[in-house]
Amino acid sequence: MQPSHTLPVASATFDEPNLVSPAGLVPIMHLAENVNLAGLADQHLTVPTDKGSNAGAKVTALVGGMIAGADSIDDMALLRHGAMKKLFDGCYAPSTLGSFLRSFTFGHVRQLDAVASRVLIGLNQHTPLLAGLDERAIVDIDDSIIEVHGHQKQGAGFGYSGVRGLNSFIATVSTDQAAPVIVAQRLRKGAVGSPRGAKRLVTDTLATVARMRSANAAGKVLLRADSAFMGHPTISAAITAGADVSVTVRLNADVKRAIAAIDEGAWTTIKYPQAIWDEDTRRWISKAQVAEIGFTAFSAQRKANHVPGRLIVRRIPDVNADKKKTAGQGTLFDVWRFHAFFTTVPETATDTVAMDQLHRQHAIIENVHADLKDSAIAHMPSGFFTANAAWLVLAVIAFNLTRAAGTLTGDTSLAKATTGTLRRTIINVPARIASSARKLAMHLPNEWPWQHPWEVLHAAALSPPRACTA
Repeated sequence: MQPSHTLPVASATFDEPNLVSPAGLVPIMHLAENVNLAGLADQHLTVPTDKGSNAGAKVTALVGGMIAGADSIDDMALLRHGAMKKLFDGCYAPSTLGSFLRSFTFGHVRQLDAVASRVLIGLNQHTPLLAGLDERAIVDIDDSIIEVHGHQKQGAGFGYSGVRGLNSFIATVSTDQAAPVIVAQRLRKGAVGSPRGAKRLVTDTLATVARMRSANAAGKVLLRADSAFMGHPTISAAITAGADVSVTVRLNADVKRAIAAIDEGAWTTIKYPQAIWDEDTRRWISKAQVAEIGFTAFSAQRKANHVPGRLIVRRIPDVNADKKKTAGQGTLFDVWRFHAFFTTVPETATDTVAMDQLHRQHAIIENVHADLKDSAIAHMPSGFFTANAAWLVLAVIAFNLTRAAGTLTGDTSLAKATTGTLRRTIINVPARIASSARKLAMHLPNEWPWQHPWEVLHAAALSPPRACTA
């Protein structure tokens, strides 16, 4: 699915039925062409038989449909409605694209992973997708359950959430200036343990991030994760790749002993929900406090596995303790709830309070999961596990392309907007197609509030691409 024409942009009323709704696909498909999406798919994918022929065109068609809002194979019919065939070449039928996906094996999914990583590297070269990556790069990993229905879904099972589905495991990278994009992804069985395969995903992710950063990039990459990934294989993979870690820990016996050893005078009050800033004392009035203590992770394992670092602890009053009090009786001392995480970032680089704030921002990866579920992976469309795994990779490519398009609009609100917002504003736009002198003109709505961002995106996507080494 490639743009078939360079289209002049105009504004007009809709007095003709020759309409195309996802008009915003035009510049985004030009952007996909600039990063050589079709060529990379043709180069790396070896899906056999006639089902795998023209792999680049089929991959581009699937990604284009997802960008326009398709969340099932049948939804790919939107590529063939209205005047879409006048704008794009290679508008395949949903049945053709479904047969293509069902021909995938696990090896082909890994080939598609290679395409996705190279597309991301190309987007980083051609757009301000990850501005500030050389200054600070933060990688987050987490998994989520995608609920599925039907008894023929391969790999479906009940995971940690108690929901029957498949497990989507992703890694994102973000900066101080840019919202997160997805670097790596895996689809796993629903009943899988969260840390399974995390070592390989972390290794692949950090290798891709290293390729996107310049040779003189300042500072280490920081890997953030929750307590499910606090294991030596995952942590060692990050450290071996030259990254620092910030990982939540469970309150086991070693952690509890370390918390008990923290001096009472070491606790610092921090900004937290319902906190108040006192101008006189120049400090926060809050019930939340943080402190830290030196800590060696995996000290119960062999010495080669020991990882020295810092244990940063946040404590807040345990409101549930009030329910345990006997009527008319209080407690002699405050009862606290503790939340701790382990980090290898030195204190000279980031102090205790700043590190606590930085670690709490790990929650942004939940927004990425929610964004994907609001888009192409609202559900898994096939009964074949490998087809669904390929679908997840294609959804990630569509996500990154859409986010890159948002950064090219010149609108700061769209640069960090969700893909759902971008679809509603600059992608799913009803436009009228007119022909004159063997040229096509696409007429946008009158007084359309997003015309300027769309025109900026269109001009940027049509500009000659810079050399891409991906």
